[in-house]
Amino acid sequence: MVAKAPLRALPSVDRVLGLAAAAALVERFGRSEAVDAIRAALAEARAAGGALPGAADVAAMARDALERRHRDALRPLFNLTGTVLHTNLGRALLAEAAIEAAVAAMRDAAALEFDLETGRRGERDGHLREILCELTGAEDATLVNNNAAAVLIALNTLGQGREAIVSRGELIEIGGAFRMPDIMARAGVRLVEVGTTNRTHPGDYRTALGPETGLVLKVHTSNYRIEGFTAEVAGAALAAIAREGGVPLLNDLGSGTLLNLSRWGLKREPTVREAVEEGADLVTFSGDKLLGGPQAGFIVGRKDLIAAINRNPMKRALRVDKVRIAALAATLKLYRDPDRLAKRLPTLALLSRKVVEIEALARRVEPHLAAALPAGFGVALCECRSQIGSGALPLDTLPSAGLRITAPRGRDLDALSAAFRALPRPVIGYVRDGALVLDLRCLTDEAGFIANLSALRAPHGLA
Repeated sequence: MVAKAPLRALPSVDRVLGLAAAAALVERFGRSEAVDAIRAALAEARAAGGALPGAADVAAMARDALERRHRDALRPLFNLTGTVLHTNLGRALLAEAAIEAAVAAMRDAAALEFDLETGRRGERDGHLREILCELTGAEDATLVNNNAAAVLIALNTLGQGREAIVSRGELIEIGGAFRMPDIMARAGVRLVEVGTTNRTHPGDYRTALGPETGLVLKVHTSNYRIEGFTAEVAGAALAAIAREGGVPLLNDLGSGTLLNLSRWGLKREPTVREAVEEGADLVTFSGDKLLGGPQAGFIVGRKDLIAAINRNPMKRALRVDKVRIAALAATLKLYRDPDRLAKRLPTLALLSRKVVEIEALARRVEPHLAAALPAGFGVALCECRSQIGSGALPLDTLPSAGLRITAPRGRDLDALSAAFRALPRPVIGYVRDGALVLDLRCLTDEAGFIANLSALRAPHGLA
């Protein structure tokens, strides 16, 4: 009885609920959740033993538990990894015009599949067809939920039960061990490899063409590069070979871009218009990578082939909703004004950001970060090399600047990384050469980042 006596000093649920702090929890989370959290806090106190919490302490414990429970893991963070189009961090940031269009589509009913002129049923792809054709020079266009799906449905439509010819050097693997041969198998086509890993010639394709050939596939190796003793068949030459064989050429550009990136100091990538002009019958590319929009897979090309893709039953399973269509339409419209594109499209703005601007930002942020770090940690300005990400231009990096944080002990670096991830707005950097590096190329909210640092002293094993 002596051991149990102190437990009677624990406040009751009703006593805790009588506090203003508990009333705020009820208002915010609902009575049922608030009561459950208070009971769980009391049970935790009973099990822990030692000094017993008062009613206010229990309310605070319940609040912390409820906030942890309701905290969204998919929440904004600071991407200071130096990878602009980071697949694990959501790839492209949307333009304000795209965000506004998406919000408008979410808030109200929209004419997604309704023709306002005729009063009859319309096509959801029709909202993007005209501008896609305008920007790419293609006869027709359609879209699905990502580029892998675009390749999948195009292969299935053109070559199910038949052969698809592709160079060995283009049998790529993208993120998550997702391999082109696997996509082809799921599409129902039989893979025919030609050439070698580093060299493929026109004669290799011509030799492989036969009565079972359904299509020729060209894949842009956007996520790796083979250099040295290499050879590949250019798009125009391959289109001519496919025409000789009486089969279509499908050119998968992967990231895809609508404009020549060298205009903004970036290395040139093949544009979709160029692939169309070279004679590809279909071209597939992404919406959420270099194009700078939400996730989508575009298919442009011959009108008869696009019509066949739209008749494929698979199309319904891969279609895009009204929110994404609205955001994509707004993003594509920005390309009509290339002179102001870098100011309006976040992806291009970040990729073309000048290193002197990033260095100045690093100098301004450095004293605030130094003040927020626990004793013993050091911080200094450093040079960085940012990358585009999402498989685009894998060997090309961009000069950048950042902050290099060193720890008094090696294990403290892991604790510091965890502390950054636990901030109200998580901060994600990378560890290199025994230091935590924050590449500031993608930091646009300077004031928000500095304010966020005030919570860095939360206990995570730091001194």
